[in-house]
Amino acid sequence: MSTVARPTPPQSPATPHILDNAAWAALTGPHAHLAERVGRAARYPLDVSPFTALADPADPRAWDDLAALVGPGTVTPVTGAKSAPQGWETVQHGQGVQLVDTALRAEPTPEAVRLGPDDVPEILDLIALTEPGPFLSRTVELGTYLGIRHRGRLIALAGERLRPPGWTEISAVCTAPDHRGKGLATRLVRAIAAGIRERGDTPFLHASATNTGAIRLYESIGFTLRRRSDFLLVRTPGAQQEQTA
Repeated sequence: MSTVARPTPPQSPATPHILDNAAWAALTGPHAHLAERVGRAARYPLDVSPFTALADPADPRAWDDLAALVGPGTVTPVTGAKSAPQGWETVQHGQGVQLVDTALRAEPTPEAVRLGPDDVPEILDLIALTEPGPFLSRTVELGTYLGIRHRGRLIALAGERLRPPGWTEISAVCTAPDHRGKGLATRLVRAIAAGIRERGDTPFLHASATNTGAIRLYESIGFTLRRRSDFLLVRTPGAQQEQTA
């Protein structure tokens, strides 16, 4: 068991923090083996994660590369960008928060079991029931996923998603509605964090800015709000041309 104060290292205001563009740092770092990339744009395979990333969301050339990567008239999520360039359609604009581990008590939980490809159908059933965020047929390849079972049924889940150098995101935290209020998700977060810490990384996570209950819970167990972030769902240019071709 470990409880360690882990303040975010101070950086010059002119130096972007690696977590400011976590998806790009992951896709060009520890997850590079999964990356599909064109120049300044990258994404995960569509059955692993829907996330795409730009080397610099303020660079029009990166958006051009993203359009080439995903194809014309394609709806795709983009992280870290406040707006899309002219010619792109913004389908949805949301806001989230990013929290980092500063005082989390990380510890294994004996009841947790490691989940793998054979567990995906059951994981997808729990994800559909609880809606913690996107989870696809190969998402388990992103990192460690742990679950808790009751009478053989998967009732709680948490795992690893983005992995920028030195950091690992905790994601897919969920509990079946009929088993909430027992601290299962918290125990799994602590267990996932223990594995992250063991390899020398620092845990972090994201939540919707409107999910105030989850944010309060994460803050109460040792996470600290680091920044607010934007989320875009955009359609690449060329949809009209494709429809009339």
